[in-house]
Amino acid sequence: MPNELFSERNLVINGLAPMADAFAATVYSDIVDISEAHQLTFLVWWGVGAAGTTTLTVEASDDISAGNVSAVAFRSRRINFASSDVIAAVTARAAAGFATTAGSNQMYLIEVDPQVLAASGYKYARLKCVESVDAELLGGILVILSDLRVQKPTPDSMID
Repeated sequence: MPNELFSERNLVINGLAPMADAFAATVYSDIVDISEAHQLTFLVWWGVGAAGTTTLTVEASDDISAGNVSAVAFRSRRINFASSDVIAAVTARAAAGFATTAGSNQMYLIEVDPQVLAASGYKYARLKCVESVDAELLGGILVILSDLRVQKPTPDSMID
């Protein structure tokens, strides 16, 4: 619908609060229930951090506590704000994930097809971040559930 607001079509969740050395060692975003959306996007970003890299993997889970997980394929797109907002092509990624590129002021859009998650038998997902090159990255993760199936004040994915 052309007159709908972004906030009416999407649910934005704080997946990992912005912090210094956000991707140290191994960290995970919050786990989200994707059954209420047609699209899941993890927005990974950092400002300061010229040398650090992280391997990003999407994990499907059977519940909110990640009792059982299975890595799944996804798509990604890199945006380099340090180089005049250079937007890379969308890249299909295998379940093994990929390592980010070193450099400050970057963003990665990690897009997950709910049908891929459904095929895994799971309806929950999280982003796994494993530090590849140990150097601080000041950043965080936003989770965006798009094209919500049901419009309600507080979607179930926000209720603990």
